[in-house]
Amino acid sequence: MPRWELGSADRLKQAAMELFREKGFEDTSVVEIAARARVTTRTFFRYFPDKRDVLFAESEGLRAGLVARIRQAEDVTNPLHTIVRAMTEFDWDAMGGRDVQRHRQAVIAANPELLERDLIKHDDIAVEFTGVLRERGVDPDTARLAARVGIQLFFTAYESWLAAPDDADLAAITGDLMSRLASIVPIGA
Repeated sequence: MPRWELGSADRLKQAAMELFREKGFEDTSVVEIAARARVTTRTFFRYFPDKRDVLFAESEGLRAGLVARIRQAEDVTNPLHTIVRAMTEFDWDAMGGRDVQRHRQAVIAANPELLERDLIKHDDIAVEFTGVLRERGVDPDTARLAARVGIQLFFTAYESWLAAPDDADLAAITGDLMSRLASIVPIGA
């Protein structure tokens, strides 16, 4: 097996996802992932500390991209809308396509340890969103509330989008949930 073949990280991610689909997350080993990707196990560990990290490989780029959108937003006078808009307008297709995202989400949802890690990642994003909103002059409590509610609302829409037919529109689903939120918590309540 070649030591440093071009595209090893992408092949490792693809091999892992295929094996997770075929055998399940728990029954897939790093050795099997490396063999499927045609690299050594040592090469696997150069890219990922363990097989869980394959599922979260894009987390840092996602977090940085979303935080940059909040930082660059023209107007933060409605911080909840700023958060939801930034998340909705993100290029989710760049995360590997919808089928890959569906499968990734299913693997995470089926494993409590992975689900916990995913929720921790969401919390990390909320903390950063809160900080950026505060830098932009939003009151600390409002910034924290907008970040946490916005993330929860968006990821509820995201899960619905993944479960929907391929022609479903994430922005439309998110807008519908924003309307539902407004009806649950009417202004002046």
